[in-house]
Amino acid sequence: MKLSAKLEKAFNAQITLEFQASLVYRQLAIELELMDLPGMAAWLRHQADEEIVHANKFIDHVADRDNHPVIGSTTAPKVAVKSVLDAFKSALVHEEKVSESIRGLYRIAEAEGDLDSRPLLNWFLSEQIEEEATVKEIVGRVTMIKDDGPGLLRLDEELGARPVATTEPAKA
Repeated sequence: MKLSAKLEKAFNAQITLEFQASLVYRQLAIELELMDLPGMAAWLRHQADEEIVHANKFIDHVADRDNHPVIGSTTAPKVAVKSVLDAFKSALVHEEKVSESIRGLYRIAEAEGDLDSRPLLNWFLSEQIEEEATVKEIVGRVTMIKDDGPGLLRLDEELGARPVATTEPAKA
């Protein structure tokens, strides 16, 4: 079933937002790399890659529905980072923005009577709960650590141990 024009536009806006989220995470990774925190920078780069995977899921859904996926204009992320806490608070703000956008997309799909989008959107709703919870936990831990060098280095090492992912789907 083809997406309605309104839903196609909303999905394309979400695709663009996912790419924007990737850029935000990549800029945050650069900022933490410059603070000599390579583990945290790597964690944020993995998040940037995951956002591209998310964009690809939306692209595939739109294309599979015989619509035309389009990446809209994005701007360079404006993140002001003076500390590790700033970086992860910025990440949380952006995750919350993405979550609300997905909820809005779900509302549009419901209003349009588009049942075929439900599985994808349900997956994303669950994913965003996980994403926000993870970043909130990191914000909480950084808040607890404050500027304690050994604590930051330990968290840096822990976050750097995250398994490497790819932006491409696994081949069958």
